[in-house]
Formats: sequence, C-alpha cells, structure tokens
Amino acid sequence: MISIAIPKGSLEAQTLLLFKQADLEVKVTSREYNPTIADPRIEKVKILRPQEIPEYVEKGYFDMGITGKDWIEERGVDVVEIADMQYSKAAEKESTVNIVLAVQADSDIQGAKDMQPNSKISTEYPELTQSFFENLGIPVQIFFSYGATEAKDMMDGIVELTETGETLRKNNWRIIEILLESTTKLIANKDSWRDAEKRREMEEIRTLLSGVIEARGKVLLSMNVAEDTLKDVVSVLPAMKRPTISQLYDSENSYRRYYAVETVVSKHVVNVLIPKLKSMGAEDIIEIDITKIVK
Repeated sequence: MISIAIPKGSLEAQTLLLFKQADLEVKVTSREYNPTIADPRIEKVKILRPQEIPEYVEKGYFDMGITGKDWIEERGVDVVEIADMQYSKAAEKESTVNIVLAVQADSDIQGAKDMQPNSKISTEYPELTQSFFENLGIPVQIFFSYGATEAKDMMDGIVELTETGETLRKNNWRIIEILLESTTKLIANKDSWRDAEKRREMEEIRTLLSGVIEARGKVLLSMNVAEDTLKDVVSVLPAMKRPTISQLYDSENSYRRYYAVETVVSKHVVNVLIPKLKSMGAEDIIEIDITKIVK
C-alpha cells in the first residue's frame, strides 16, 4: 500500500476534483488532518502545503505527492517526476504558470541584466532567486515574503508566481523576466519507485488520474451512417486516431447498408460538428460524456 500527499491551498480544489473524477474521492474529516481514500492501494493521505510536499516525498514520509515544478526546483529535491498533471489552481485543463521577475511599472529597467547591484528583491522563492542572479553575476538582497509579494512596493523588484500577470499589473508591477515555467507534477520517492509492488500501485493511480485529465474537454460521438455517405461523413470527423466503424447487424439485407461510427472529438467543436454530420447523412447521432481516456 502507498501513501499520498495532496496540496493544500490554491491547488487543493482542482486536485480534490481530479481525484473524485478518477473514482478516488478524498473523504475529508472536519479537522482535515486525516483524510481517506477508499481504495485498497492507498494506506494514508495527507493534505499539506505544496511547499512541503517535495521534501516530505524525498525523505520517504510519503510514497508520492502532487506539487508544482516551482517547489521541486526551489527545494532542490531528488524525486522521480512520474507525470505532468496538466492542471492549475484556476483551470481543469493544462495551464503553465511562470515564476517571474517584476519591477515597478514606471521603472526604466527593461531586463534582469539592468538590475543594480544590491537591489532589494522580495520573494517566496529565495533559492531560485539567488541562483538566478548569481548566474547573472549580480549581487542582490533577498527578503523572504510571507505572502502578498505584490504588496511589497518598497522593494526594487519581486519574484512571484503568476498565471496571467493580471494581479501584478493591478498592483503596478511590470514583468521583465521569466525565471521558470511551472506545471503541476505527480512525484514519487525514489526508493518507493524502485519497490516493484509500490511502483505498480503508483502507476495504476497515475493511469486513473491521467485518464481523467486526458478525457477533459472531449466527448464520444456515435452515429449510424449509410454506406453511400460513409466516406463523406468520416472525412469531416476530427478523430483522436481513426473512427471505429462496424457494420450494423443484418443491414446487408436492407435496401441500404448501414454502419455504426464512433469517434472522440473535442467538446468545443461538437455543436458545429453535429449539424454538419446530420446534413451529410449521419443518423441517430449520440453525444456521450467521457470520464476517462487511458492510452
């Protein structure tokens, strides 16, 4: 059996939703200290700050965990990145966030190389920030930020995580450099990954979680198509690979031979696609929600 660390805070809601959609619902107690997942592979679950999870997984307190690439780099841990989970705090779908260097909007500074020696930088990422400026050969004063870094307008610059940059702009900051692109990662302890039984269990959990993410924004279309219109209908289907086509039972004895056609398409095109398919001769079109796609 394995133990899992789930991120608290900004990633928490989307992570709990992901586990629920994977039929691995996290049952949270009133105190949130001892959540559970009713699955024979999972022994222990904890909801912890994402900053803590990389180190706890590295040291073996948990077999696997979910955290950001930014915290893996900041903590400098040695773990196995077993999947890119392709979701963020604001969206179910893939979203990359950035750790950026920003200066006041009215500053003349155009890039990191323009920063003056001993500039004051506020950040929650002191190690990444120190390494970045050391590589530039610019000594800086780093002040650890306990939240709301964008409020530290007494600083010469800030290093902050952002998705859109909107909060920074609203607080009069201008992004001048990207230090790191970050996504949500599923990580494993190296010793646990080498254990054959634990690795099998972790790979199975990864399969379920990744299957949910792969299915998001997609639907299954099923329809019946006469043989004389089949080629035209198939030509407009944006299939993941190729559509599944099978002859309907006893259709060879009717005046028209019919085939059942199934394919997976993106949800955002389906409302345009269905009328088009109908106009080309498709019949009995059914749209079906997909919960998992396992490749």
